[in-house]
Amino acid sequence: MSTSPAPHAPAHPPPDPQLIADWTCRLQSAGDEVARLVEDLVAANAPALAECFYGGLLKDPRANRFLDPDQVQGRLKPSLQRWLRQLASARAGDVESLHRLHEHVGQVHARIGIPVDLVGRGTRILKEHMHQVIGATADATLALRASLHLDGLMDLALESMTRAYARSREAASELDGSFRLFSLIQNVGTERERQRALLLAWENALLYALTADQPGPVENLLVSRSEFGLWFLHKGMASFGETSETRQVGELAERIDAALRERLPGSGSAAERRALLDEIRGWAAEIRNLVGVLFEGIGDLESGRDALTRLLNRRFLPTILRREVALQANTGRQFAVLMLDLDHFKAINDQYGHEAGDRALQHVAAILVENTRGSDYLFRYGGEEFVVVLGSVSRTEAVAIAHALRRAIAESPVLLQGGVRLPLTASIGVALQDGHPDYERVLARADAAMYQAKRGGRDQVVVADGGLPDPPGQRALRG
Repeated sequence: MSTSPAPHAPAHPPPDPQLIADWTCRLQSAGDEVARLVEDLVAANAPALAECFYGGLLKDPRANRFLDPDQVQGRLKPSLQRWLRQLASARAGDVESLHRLHEHVGQVHARIGIPVDLVGRGTRILKEHMHQVIGATADATLALRASLHLDGLMDLALESMTRAYARSREAASELDGSFRLFSLIQNVGTERERQRALLLAWENALLYALTADQPGPVENLLVSRSEFGLWFLHKGMASFGETSETRQVGELAERIDAALRERLPGSGSAAERRALLDEIRGWAAEIRNLVGVLFEGIGDLESGRDALTRLLNRRFLPTILRREVALQANTGRQFAVLMLDLDHFKAINDQYGHEAGDRALQHVAAILVENTRGSDYLFRYGGEEFVVVLGSVSRTEAVAIAHALRRAIAESPVLLQGGVRLPLTASIGVALQDGHPDYERVLARADAAMYQAKRGGRDQVVVADGGLPDPPGQRALRG
């Protein structure tokens, strides 16, 4: 298993010299009395500050997407208290490490997408609370100096975070724009016909159900649950972007599903069901026309595939995970990440040569394509590792898919030159999105589960349920 950082990950840009100089000046000019007072008062009031900070943020409805109450209580409040103590106790020699810390915090905020004004509001709340504490503790002159020192520290921290936030968001926007130009489909014409066929297959299934005496469960007939519907939600929207056509397709699909839910259970006669079918088929025809327009608009598309396996490369993995996090927050549809690593891959290269290793990777890639859904994303993550992003799945479904992939690989040896049949196995880690808005979290949990599967004997599936050891090395999604 690879333990090195992500290939081609961009280096961190150098810190802003002016910002470093301002940090240093602020810490050097405070004076021992002021610095000690701020440090002692922040340490003594850290729990109350954390309560005040998150109490203020949670009054904003937007914060509910980013701040889960259990995570706030168990993890975020203690983390905020540590940050406050570290900020207040910093001295001039700590400037570079302090700056790197806030750059990291800004990058996390950018990945999550938390509105920057919420962070600014939280900083203001902390300042106001500490001004009251300082004013009640020290004489007027010392209180003023201490308040100014605290304000300077928090302003510099916010500036460092915002600098990293803006840079990360700009990079993400550029990547998202590139992704919309990138074809998730190797053959546009073939994929267009495939999606038309899937939509027609759903129509035919609906026709048979509505003309039968017992149509069956409504949920099984929804267009959003069909192969076409899942493809459009997870891939079509991501590929084509937010356009009038994609919005219309989404609205028509919602209209169809609403009509089925509202009218089918009460349609006792064949005539009523026939009228419902005719109306839905008219909407489906509109969807077909709109999808055709969308495909016609795809021109020359930027490459984002792994040259060997023809799966997606890791470049667009952050884009996909950010979008799945947003979908989960907006629709409640859970997603899962599978991290798959071929067992004993180095031994294959050593014994049979790198050509055999390449053949094994291509073989596994084909198995992944054959045993996943059209709405799923398949990535070659690097080396012998693969990532599968499963949209709209339950825990049971995700685990079942992982076991099916493991069995398919184990039961399908790769054929090498000379008729040699080389057996393969894979260790797979499964992580379900737990509501946390940072997409790196679910990937890291899948990675830790996969590492545990390898430590446990390989050729097995492990689900990330908490308590797993960290994987060796540190992964970064900056491809």
